[in-house]
Amino acid sequence: MHQHLHILGICGTFMGGIALLAREQGWTVSGCDANVYPPMSDQLAAAGIALHEGYDAEHLPSNALIVVGNALSRGNPAVEAVLDRGLPYISGAQWLAEHFLAGRWVLAASGTHGKTTVSSMLAWILESAGMEPGFLIGGVPHNFGLSARAGGGSFFVVEADEYDTAFFDKRAKFVHYRPRTLVINNLEFDHGDIYPDLAAIQRQFHHLVRCVPGSGLIVVPEGVPAIEDTLAMGCWTPHQTLGSTAADWSLGLLAEDGSSWWFRGPDGVQHEVRWQQRGAHNVANAVAACAAARHVGVPPEEAVRALEAFAGVRRRLELRGEPGGVRVYDDFAHHPTAIARTLEALGAARDGAAQGGRLIAVIEPRSNTMRMGEHRDALAPATAPADQVFWYQPAGLNWSLEDVRHASPVPAQLYSDFEELVSAIVAEARSGDAIVVMSNGGFGGIHERLLGALEQKYTQ
Repeated sequence: MHQHLHILGICGTFMGGIALLAREQGWTVSGCDANVYPPMSDQLAAAGIALHEGYDAEHLPSNALIVVGNALSRGNPAVEAVLDRGLPYISGAQWLAEHFLAGRWVLAASGTHGKTTVSSMLAWILESAGMEPGFLIGGVPHNFGLSARAGGGSFFVVEADEYDTAFFDKRAKFVHYRPRTLVINNLEFDHGDIYPDLAAIQRQFHHLVRCVPGSGLIVVPEGVPAIEDTLAMGCWTPHQTLGSTAADWSLGLLAEDGSSWWFRGPDGVQHEVRWQQRGAHNVANAVAACAAARHVGVPPEEAVRALEAFAGVRRRLELRGEPGGVRVYDDFAHHPTAIARTLEALGAARDGAAQGGRLIAVIEPRSNTMRMGEHRDALAPATAPADQVFWYQPAGLNWSLEDVRHASPVPAQLYSDFEELVSAIVAEARSGDAIVVMSNGGFGGIHERLLGALEQKYTQ
């Protein structure tokens, strides 16, 4: 039994989660990454995990099991050294399945959007019900302050990602997890760097569906053709739908911004929720979590109490500060659908509060799919709920955002210089405005820069 795990690409949320779980199980853990950055680097350091920046072969321990992250491919010096030296290696998803998921009741949250939020809500509902679930989530739920833990019970909640597993395993990560309870939140084209079309992604989702036992449960939104077509390929598990009054789980907003809402489960009893979260998309996420929790025995009224105490997820519409009355939010949105949902949620919150401030979007398209130019036609329309947009052209984007700016339904500016971008936003901002920064990367630490510059602007 190897007792030393060395993780290549340790600072991604999934790999960092694997590191925390291994540490908790008593393994010696070390790892490296091209960029060692918070919040994951802070979590790892706090757990006593040694980090090395870069992929130099000389930092590879000879007596460890090497976990290879899916961002690493042939040609990477560490990968080449692992192969040349004949070191044992495994993917993170397979290691998780063998060491943590085997023998446990796995609850998996999948879909193009909302996986992190659904899995965070679900883990918190089970925790509130005294079930001590283990979890591995691609983000940091504020209620736990960690992205992964082993847990003490028989249940394990996992964020089930359709991205491929490793350079040597081109199946989606989630086929390793063998869930008994599965949420498929939505299904759209994404990950253009590995999937040629939506049908290729549906095929991976069907591999996942094929692994759910007949005594399990699949939770899906009603009326989504891509999901219905996937289930029509063959489904051996009962499924429940979410949506209108005709669905197994019906839901509706009591407040336009989603701060209060109702839902009814299969038993026909209506429940009302008043909570800290915002947005119709989060209401749907919450009902999916309630349906999954009910499958393992948590009644909806208990789920309601947990949701009313749910504090959200880091980088998911997270309010970072309010200098001079300007609210600065951080959001992970990087797909046009997610951008639109985030802006709709904030727009509805603003309209409901009648604050009169503007909604300013700051967007860095930097995902692999974006870099390839997929979704470019959908980007401008996605910003319609905002009052104004600042686009940032990152260095790795090899097509110009000028056409997106030109097609914008709202006033839009484009910057390729980071300092100029920050200055322009600060000059534009006024008290009452909400600025939402959207990127799936660190975006040069723009949140701290904006908070600091706005603080200065309003204290002079």
